[in-house]
Amino acid sequence: MNADERRYDYCFHPRLSAFIGGLNSLEPYRSRGSRPGAPILEEVTQHEYDPGRPIGVFDSGVGGLTVLKALRQRLPHQDFLYLGDTARVPYGRKPREMVQEFASEVVEFLIGKGVQAVVIACNTASACALPELAERTPAPVWGVIEPGVEAACRMTRSGSVGVIGTKGTIASGAYQKRLEARGLKVWAQACPMFVHLVEEGLADSPEAELMARYYLGHRPQIDTLILGCTHYPVLHEVIQRVTGGSVSLVSSAEVTAEMVKQALMPAAANGAPGRITHYVTGDVLAYKHTAEAIGGVEGELIPLDVTTLAREQPEETPYRIV
Repeated sequence: MNADERRYDYCFHPRLSAFIGGLNSLEPYRSRGSRPGAPILEEVTQHEYDPGRPIGVFDSGVGGLTVLKALRQRLPHQDFLYLGDTARVPYGRKPREMVQEFASEVVEFLIGKGVQAVVIACNTASACALPELAERTPAPVWGVIEPGVEAACRMTRSGSVGVIGTKGTIASGAYQKRLEARGLKVWAQACPMFVHLVEEGLADSPEAELMARYYLGHRPQIDTLILGCTHYPVLHEVIQRVTGGSVSLVSSAEVTAEMVKQALMPAAANGAPGRITHYVTGDVLAYKHTAEAIGGVEGELIPLDVTTLAREQPEETPYRIV
């Protein structure tokens, strides 16, 4: 699949279906590079689906559990392996080359466990490791940035889009560069305290709303806002109250999960819910405690020595630093 095909290999946030349905008779905003007459909802590239093999998901911490939750809502009978690399969290403060190495090690581990596909549920790893990692992995690998960008491009009516994320994600320009390349005006804001609020169980507190007003109160006129951190969907209601109904929120967790479902197209199935296995490189009890604020942990928790990941990696792995 070439770059142009990859650009349109994503689909929309399901919570926006009513909004999108109302636009079906209208010509959506076409950013530079969009195909004339392209439909609101794009077809995604199909991949062979194997119901007997799990899907791998990983993040540097617990934020990626929002992606796992969205995936499970769409694929309730699917088995998942989630790897929380909490021994090396946060990725955002580490050099790009180091993050690329970490992501490669984790994907090698998951492939070794027999996964049929991998979802990088981490904005930093998505920005640093893709598309190079996907090109050399013998299974589909998806990140969370491109789906959010594509959804925002197709939703905006004015061409003015905002993105919020961690300091590392915003400083990397990963979202801004992609959005600006599509001809959009972009406002970006780092919201470092949001992660702490979520992990302390304060997502729907007066403190969270006060912090949201502090971060978002000076925003320019935008009609679409990307939640560019996998923790931020937990703050959806607070952020929507602050931005008001005129701003549509795009959750990369939701659009990524919908993309994976459409790419694999599993047959309708009945039966037991899929099994979830969590591999945790840091303290398992701390992981479980922090995850409670995201919605809790279901399934088996397995401690994983982080040096195991390094041993899984070939001695000389070619990295193309970009």
